[in-house]
Amino acid sequence: MTAFTKVCYLDEQGYRTSSFTESIPTSLVKKMYENMLLVRHFDRKAISLQRQGRLGTYVPFEGQEAAQVGSAMALNEQDWLFPTYRDHAASITFGHSLATMLLYWNGRVEGCISPPHRKIFPPAVPIATQLPHATGAAMAEMYKQTNNAVIVYFGDGATSEGDFHEGLNIASVFKAPVVFFNQNNHYAISVPIEKQMNSRTIAQKAVAYDIPGIKIDGNDIFASYFITIEALERARLGEGPTLIEADTWRYGAHTTADDPSKYRDQAESERKRQTADPILRLERLMKNEGIWDEGWASTVTEKVILKIERAVEEMEAFPKADPNDMFHHVFAKPTWTIQQQQDDYHAYIRGVKE
Repeated sequence: MTAFTKVCYLDEQGYRTSSFTESIPTSLVKKMYENMLLVRHFDRKAISLQRQGRLGTYVPFEGQEAAQVGSAMALNEQDWLFPTYRDHAASITFGHSLATMLLYWNGRVEGCISPPHRKIFPPAVPIATQLPHATGAAMAEMYKQTNNAVIVYFGDGATSEGDFHEGLNIASVFKAPVVFFNQNNHYAISVPIEKQMNSRTIAQKAVAYDIPGIKIDGNDIFASYFITIEALERARLGEGPTLIEADTWRYGAHTTADDPSKYRDQAESERKRQTADPILRLERLMKNEGIWDEGWASTVTEKVILKIERAVEEMEAFPKADPNDMFHHVFAKPTWTIQQQQDDYHAYIRGVKE
């Protein structure tokens, strides 16, 4: 299993490992820090809004910032990004506005619309369905002879779905320019990974499709960034897909409707927060290499908080979502099942009003 040893460029104390000799501009390091800080504050704000009844059920990601931000920063502007319901950090990093992300979690259709300058697929709630879609988009780019590539995100639970295997198989056969980016946070809701699969790693599943499989430290933003760049370069050169497993950890609940203390030792989350936290790790590197500035850090924090507050104001300026929207835009002509659901909903509303 040595071929699937975890790649790590930045250790928990903020020192470069011996395998990492890349020269990194200070501006890039600071941008990485700012991006991770932004999405962490966004995540915490969204949870707070949900608890106040100002946002619908929300899916947190705190602890997975390095995996998402680093990989999304590796993309070119014309690439595609296919997220799950937990990858708003990647979507925000790639160009989605904060207000759009909040609108999504408030049930408005505007939250599914990609900004005009980016190609971001709507978040996939059904598990793994976005993998074949990503492969299809990659093949379309290949047939059009562009230099664009695709990244698709998914969790460890998605590897138990048939769509995972179908997506990888088709991409492998046709050498589609797609990067399959797995965030292994060790739990599919309440099911630990050892009860999901007997494989030692997710990366080794690439062997069945004769494509590169790489396991990285998902809390190391340098590994996430540079390994994804390498995979995207292979894709652009016509060498086909890559499977990346980012070993990470989500501190909080699966969703705001979940209680992780019922199935997971929360002391482990607190231990990881003190030792393996992706933002703390990068902060330690900046201090170790003499590029940390308390004044700059305070200014950045103030800036991201203000940006988030403005996004909340923008989101709350919209009217409340219309529940009827859930029945629209599914089929050109509603099927009888959808029509029946809409009729049942209207009957329920009439009953409540009466």
